[in-house]
Amino acid sequence: MTPEEFRRHGYKAIDWVADFLTHAERYPVLPPVKPGELTDALPAHGPEKGEPMEAIMADFERLIVPASTQWNHPGFLAYFANSATPESILGELLAAALNGNGMLWKTSPAVTELEQVTLRWLREWCGLPEEWFGLIYDTASVSSMHAIAAAREAADPESRTKGTARGLVVYTSEQAHSSIEKGAIAVGIGQDNVRKVPVDAEFRMRPEALQALVARDVAAGLRPCCVSATVGTTSTTSVDPVPAIAEICARYRMWLHVDAAYAGAAALAPEFRWAFEGCERADSMVWNPHKWLMVPMDCSVFYTSRPEVLRRAFSLIPEYLATSSDPRAVNLMDYGVPLGRRFRALKLWFVLRSYGREGLAAAIREHVRLARCFAGLVENDARFELAAPVRFSVVNFRYRGSDDDNRRILERVNAAGEVFVSSTVLGGKYTLHLAVGNFRTEERHVARAWELVTGAVQ
Repeated sequence: MTPEEFRRHGYKAIDWVADFLTHAERYPVLPPVKPGELTDALPAHGPEKGEPMEAIMADFERLIVPASTQWNHPGFLAYFANSATPESILGELLAAALNGNGMLWKTSPAVTELEQVTLRWLREWCGLPEEWFGLIYDTASVSSMHAIAAAREAADPESRTKGTARGLVVYTSEQAHSSIEKGAIAVGIGQDNVRKVPVDAEFRMRPEALQALVARDVAAGLRPCCVSATVGTTSTTSVDPVPAIAEICARYRMWLHVDAAYAGAAALAPEFRWAFEGCERADSMVWNPHKWLMVPMDCSVFYTSRPEVLRRAFSLIPEYLATSSDPRAVNLMDYGVPLGRRFRALKLWFVLRSYGREGLAAAIREHVRLARCFAGLVENDARFELAAPVRFSVVNFRYRGSDDDNRRILERVNAAGEVFVSSTVLGGKYTLHLAVGNFRTEERHVARAWELVTGAVQ
């Protein structure tokens, strides 16, 4: 492709993106396709000769877009909504053009240093300890795995070379994300040594239950090494009592990891800082700008107060990557499994500069307001009930009927194509889950979701 051709096709692509963002509602949120339908529509074999960009773009619009779930749709109200703003899309475009690889400082100083600067800004804006070291992984699952690996290193430095972590135990809430179990499996601790701590009526980890489990394991000769507390759990956005959990971790010298993958962005608004009380005592913490900070997939921020332990767990330098030491030249490959590292910080930097702390906090406040508006509609209809407290921008609710009734309501709502709502199970009951987080979601979208929900009742 010549520079002139690139300009021509690039202008068309940007026009397409701008039109897509402006008119995302023309598409159904969930694609009306069946498994294998796209596979069957695409050629069984790749082309022997190159094809013109016009044909490729035509097939993108004709085949790929209609088979895509529209996460950038303002009616996307499932799971934890994420969205890509125009600023972040431009940042992603430029990052692809630079194609930097930040494995070492010298392989791309901009990748390394911009990552450190943007994470310092975020740390300051959220009121986190200034001595924390930050870096960006792809997802919270990978971030939490690294936290557990660091906890293993702190508890048993020989486990890395021996390839075993026998007797080490990880603790997390019954409401925690499954990635904590997966992380323990990945670093050799094993699923059998992950303890699920019971929760209270508001789905928060019970410190007294944690204490009892830890004491039992110690008496059995096992070695408690890590507790993963959650600020904003996956199903209910419950907030574990981190101060009490931190006390137990200090008593038994366990690593405290805080999973704030969804709710971490809320700390940008001071009125939500209550949720982060005690987090300053954590050894590590993760939250995802790609969930509630309008940064496209993928971008997971990881902080640790003990970077030397994380580095010790993963630093392995072959001769071909040896480099001269400089205290200001951070080699990010030393702090995790990935060697190659994309320029994720650039899109985050674009968003932070474009919105500023005040703009981002305002967006978070608006999403919380919209969720509470929806919760109010639920509370005012005797046919429905809230299934969990509404702490941030997620509402768990259900029809006062059977699980099958609620499943049918969800299916009918999503089949309309205007909004996408997901589900969970709370207290053994099938529950509807609505999450506000898209930068274009307005009150009319939330109101329409409620119309569809009530209209689906028979």
